Amino acid sequence: MNTVTLGRTKITTNKNGFGALPIQRIGEEEAVRLLRRAFEAGITFYDTARYYTDSEHKLGLAFAGMRDKIYIASKTGAVTPEVFWKDLETTLTNLQTDYLDLYQFHNPSFCPKPGDESGIYDCMRKAKEQGKIRHIGITNHRLHVAQEAVESGLYETLQFPFSYLASTEDLALQEQCRAAGMGFIAMKALAGGLITDSAAAYAFLAQFDNVLPIWGVQRESELDEFLSYIENPPVMTQQLQAVIDRDREELTGEFCRGCGYCMPCPAGIEIQTCARMSLLIRRSPSAAQLTRQAQDKMMQIEKCLECGSCKQKCPYHLDTPSLLKRNLKDYKEILAGKKYE
Repeated sequence: MNTVTLGRTKITTNKNGFGALPIQRIGEEEAVRLLRRAFEAGITFYDTARYYTDSEHKLGLAFAGMRDKIYIASKTGAVTPEVFWKDLETTLTNLQTDYLDLYQFHNPSFCPKPGDESGIYDCMRKAKEQGKIRHIGITNHRLHVAQEAVESGLYETLQFPFSYLASTEDLALQEQCRAAGMGFIAMKALAGGLITDSAAAYAFLAQFDNVLPIWGVQRESELDEFLSYIENPPVMTQQLQAVIDRDREELTGEFCRGCGYCMPCPAGIEIQTCARMSLLIRRSPSAAQLTRQAQDKMMQIEKCLECGSCKQKCPYHLDTPSLLKRNLKDYKEILAGKKYE
């Protein structure tokens, strides 16, 4: 069984972490069953967040009375002390626990530090002194914020998008974390669904002994894939490298990662889906992408207000309005049968 240690936290866990964002989309009974099955197969690290609606609650149901057997990480989007303490107490209640192994600032637009105007890092430190959290982390999609967090020496872990589509800067960031003794948690290891070969994704990440990927799971078939890698972890082969090379060629450049930080859209556009439709419909075609509901969702792009809000909030600096229009044009041609591959 491959394991990874998250830097100076000394948290050592199976190389497969469980990303609990998707379980908010399924019922309680199914979520609890998946979570317990994951644990029974050897997965011990579970990542959730206050933003993930009832994800924390489902984890609490699944692991009540088993707290010492797993590691739980959650996140707060708080930017004030009042919201920080409210979030923390809600999270502990939901999870049916009196402490978190790791508490992370959830994609802040700045790097919280002691004594800054927000005051939230001071809250995090106090919560650790109180024993309510054991380790302090941060998540981000903005490279400059992530780099500042590493350089600050204030954080024990960084959670950042990391897959075989990683840029040179992303790879360097991972090495900076290693040198700083920080744990590196890889989110978006499947690039928000654009990477369709999980074996290739796993084999790439297995090359980094300091990186813990957290796989988003909501279906038993998905869990089966990652559980199979516990006993038989994929290793890099020429065939898997060819998959990676092909995907890098196709996906390098301007594409939506589906992080959702551009939302909400004042025109009601589901940007994180619509801005990726051209890629999704070709890489993992599904009848659901052509239903009346999906078509209505895409046609909402025609109501774009050109307000620029999404563009300003995109951590990847994409020209989101232009990207949406290109996806709509392509989608209409697909519907007309002109260019479906």
